[in-house]
Amino acid sequence: MSGNRSPVGVAIPDLGMRVLDGALNPAPIGVPGELYVAGAGLARGYLNRAGLTSERFIADPQGSHGERLYRTGDLVRWNAEGQLDYLGRIDHQVKIRGFRIELGEIEAQLLVQPEVRVTPWCWRWKGRLVGYVALRDEQTIE
Repeated sequence: MSGNRSPVGVAIPDLGMRVLDGALNPAPIGVPGELYVAGAGLARGYLNRAGLTSERFIADPQGSHGERLYRTGDLVRWNAEGQLDYLGRIDHQVKIRGFRIELGEIEAQLLVQPEVRVTPWCWRWKGRLVGYVALRDEQTIE
């Protein structure tokens, strides 16, 4: 591995990996795109999360009727050796100690606190999740 490259690896036998652009066309070698997963081993969706399922599990535009793709949110590119290089995220999800965390869900929970007046800002720093909030006048929190 050199520079900012982080190899993803190879697909397992019952899952395929595709790098697609914003129009769901295959991205050429070296061009960043979103990683999509396809194949017989793909889940049907998220349990009791119909909205998230319809957002992340989409019809495969290059597959047969009923085949689906999973939008990972990972920004990747094929390199000259035929491997995937991980470049980052295209959404507001972070991965900490192997768990994927939606920053928007954390921000929403912070915003329901009566002391908080503006949208918080969260990010990952040195393996920790850090958030900042602005409080309403005269408010304090512990």
